[in-house]
Amino acid sequence: MDPRSVVPSSWRNSSVSRRSVVVGLAAVGGFLAADLGAVLYARGPVGSQARLTPQLFVDAFHKVAGVHRGYRLNHAKGVAVTGFFESNGAGAEVTNATVFSAGRTPLIGRFSLPGGNPAVPDTPAAPRGLALAIGYPGAQQWRTAMLNLPVFQDNSAQGFYDRLLASKPVPATGKPDPAAMTRFLADHPETAAAMSVIKQQPLTSGFADSTFRGLNAFFFVNAAGDRTPVRWSLVPLQQVKPPTKSSPSPNWLFDNAIRDIRSSPLRWRLLVSIGEPHDDVRDATIAWPADRRVIDTGTVVLDSIATEAAGNARDLNFDPMVLPDGIEPSPDPLLAARSAVYAASFRRRAGVTGAAPQVEVGEVAL
Repeated sequence: MDPRSVVPSSWRNSSVSRRSVVVGLAAVGGFLAADLGAVLYARGPVGSQARLTPQLFVDAFHKVAGVHRGYRLNHAKGVAVTGFFESNGAGAEVTNATVFSAGRTPLIGRFSLPGGNPAVPDTPAAPRGLALAIGYPGAQQWRTAMLNLPVFQDNSAQGFYDRLLASKPVPATGKPDPAAMTRFLADHPETAAAMSVIKQQPLTSGFADSTFRGLNAFFFVNAAGDRTPVRWSLVPLQQVKPPTKSSPSPNWLFDNAIRDIRSSPLRWRLLVSIGEPHDDVRDATIAWPADRRVIDTGTVVLDSIATEAAGNARDLNFDPMVLPDGIEPSPDPLLAARSAVYAASFRRRAGVTGAAPQVEVGEVAL
């Protein structure tokens, strides 16, 4: 595979050293190491002795959402954004990652909705995603895939797999079978608890006023070699508003984001929460206490939005294990699982033509 196929065309002409080529190849998604023969350490489908593999997740997404060639297995519906991270230098206390040095670093990203159906209509309660790749390809890049949720629904690959199958819509109603979901929640009390926390979070009007969180824990490593457990979030500087009545447009959340960025750049504070020694770094369904120390590291600015196309975020694998020096993965089992499944999804869509974008930026009137 040509690494340039996942690099925005505007970034392809920068000079690269031998080391940066190696880093860039890793940034293609880290999938060669993560996915060749990868086995996710869980029991696999109910009643089987198999272990979960990326292919089993591919099959499960197809079973639930259908086959949509050229689209991502999950977060299939999306739109590309670009901008920059303006670091204030405060993060350098806990990490030597260059993106946290004082100054401006370009980024490319993607707003999205979860699920494998790219034509799913927007709804006020739909979880919203924001994925970012901060830094130049060919240098050390930081990729993060965030959601506007306070906690993640699952704490294991098996839990995610089981929830995915339980969420398959019933043709008669278009909604999951309540009995299947009840059985799933009985088997996964951690997800039941997480969903209770998620339901308590007030809804906001759209992408612009959502708080996005990297729900898995990581470690920041500073120049002295100190390792600090962290979680990060993007807190909007736009006014937070309650949901409005949805538009007749099936893409109204995206339409509003397009209008918002055309009107003025969108800004979020990038906050890093510092974990204490007894905080759980393995379980994304459990929030850390609100009194944890927080470092305001700077501002993420999104100033351009575009239909997904060759050369922009459409071609990026937002693998959360693509990390620069100064950021390391925690032992959260979801991280390796996400990396392997992201890679399988990337390989499926790479080089596929004819997949029409579901959100056309140029068709949205001001």
